[in-house]
Amino acid sequence: MATARSKALSERAGDPKDEYYSRIEDIEYELRHYKPHFKDKVVFCNCDDPYESDFFKYFAMNFNALGLKKLIATSYTRSPIVGNQIDLFETAGLRDAPDPKQPYKVEITEVPDLNDDGAIDLLDVEQLLRHDANTMTMLEGTGDFRSSESVELLNESDIVVTNPPFSLLSEFIGQLMEHDKKFVIVASKLSVTYKPIWPFFQSGRMWLGNGFKNGNAYFRVPDAYRDRKFASGVFDPKTGLVKFRNISWFTNLDIAKRHENLTLFKRYTPEQYPTYVNYPAIEVGTVSQIPRDYDGEMGVSSTFLDSHNPDQFEIIGYSGGLAQPMKDIAPDGTYTKGGPRFYLAQSDGTYKRMFDRVIIKQIGGAS
Repeated sequence: MATARSKALSERAGDPKDEYYSRIEDIEYELRHYKPHFKDKVVFCNCDDPYESDFFKYFAMNFNALGLKKLIATSYTRSPIVGNQIDLFETAGLRDAPDPKQPYKVEITEVPDLNDDGAIDLLDVEQLLRHDANTMTMLEGTGDFRSSESVELLNESDIVVTNPPFSLLSEFIGQLMEHDKKFVIVASKLSVTYKPIWPFFQSGRMWLGNGFKNGNAYFRVPDAYRDRKFASGVFDPKTGLVKFRNISWFTNLDIAKRHENLTLFKRYTPEQYPTYVNYPAIEVGTVSQIPRDYDGEMGVSSTFLDSHNPDQFEIIGYSGGLAQPMKDIAPDGTYTKGGPRFYLAQSDGTYKRMFDRVIIKQIGGAS
């Protein structure tokens, strides 16, 4: 009988809701900020079918330029594209494989110029896979990132770079933290304040990367997604791409942007910056409105994390963990109920419920 655990593992393996493929132009746009981190490192793409993943293609093409020590990528059971792009039986490592649809791993420790064209590109990688039996081997299990085989490869790696299944993001990040790994991964900004994830942001163990160009994250999706109902403007049938504005990169690799100060020019007044009734902090409408001369705690939207410099601002917490219950403050009917949030008093005796807020405080005092 399948246990709940095994069922969950099975559902992750090729869950069609999680099939959003990152584009190589977006990968290049982000990873250009991390190049020094990759030298002499083992990179693991553990949620990527090597034949479909542009993460694998990026690192394979740039293996020598980045000075990688090793590149590892794994596929997973029920991947919709495994075996569809290149005949896996033509690759040396899987020539005798009983089933080309089974998950496999690719391990590359060098990418020589095999076709003698003077350049290192995917043609050289393809030649390598076709003729070197040691580069591609079958996995015994599902290829799930939690499987013992994947964890063993994780332990061997230095940096994980991938687009993990959003439905399992909390568990994925928890595993990276548990194994003390460096990473650059695609993730939804909506997950920042998830209980299992927020402590890593608050403690400075994880932060947002540089982000997608103009804030637009595009993904390729399986053909079957064309029949799904997306919100207006999300899916473009001409390009076959979906576009989201709430996606970013989560990382714990240092980048220059993280050390750039926000330029503050506004001055505090009690009228412009009211204090929440259920927490002693002021409401700041937008990041650009942060007052330069306020020493106390301030509530800002989570978009602040895109500009957070840990040398400029301390993160105190977020509204979901700090807000005092409104039932202790105001009578029923004067405020909208829901989960823990901050509220502002209004002139008619009611209270305005705010969106989730991150609480910050200037380091070293106001200027």
